[in-house]
Amino acid sequence: MKPFSIFLIFTVFIIASALDLVNFALQFINFYDFSIEFLVLVSDVVYFFRLRVSVAAKNVADVTELQIGVKYKPASCEVQAHKGDKVKVHYRGKLTDGTVFDSSFERNNPIDFELGGGQVIKGWDQGLLGMCLGEKRKLKIPAKLGYGEQGSPPTIPGGATLIFDTELVGVNDKSLSEEKPTSSEF
Repeated sequence: MKPFSIFLIFTVFIIASALDLVNFALQFINFYDFSIEFLVLVSDVVYFFRLRVSVAAKNVADVTELQIGVKYKPASCEVQAHKGDKVKVHYRGKLTDGTVFDSSFERNNPIDFELGGGQVIKGWDQGLLGMCLGEKRKLKIPAKLGYGEQGSPPTIPGGATLIFDTELVGVNDKSLSEEKPTSSEF
């Protein structure tokens, strides 16, 4: 975890604690002669800074360009995925906060499509090129190569960076064993 992320998390914790103190004080307003306007002002200021810090923390995980991480590559790569190939892919899609929005692993039903044919998001068409049969990749896809500013409601918000754990299990007529994949290796 980056030091700046740790700082943001710590700051959010401190501000949240301060907000809890303000709420505690509001509960006892009848017993003390505090000015309610002052407490509301303090509460609003704390809420504003808490909101700003949480928005800044979210943006730290966003990416602007496609990022491809190879998590596993077979010793021999006899079959690779190229544009126009019919591929079969297992995947788990997550948002940057870790929320899983879709997964073929749990269904044990990989998706098949023509690579580069525009049948999936652009981040997949680009991020799976050259992948070996049996290879596992983590794709971090910016919104412009995913679902854009409109998102895919209700599960994917507009402007979302998407993270996919992928495994290439088939290329044209060649495929891996049909046994259930081991998704724990991601």
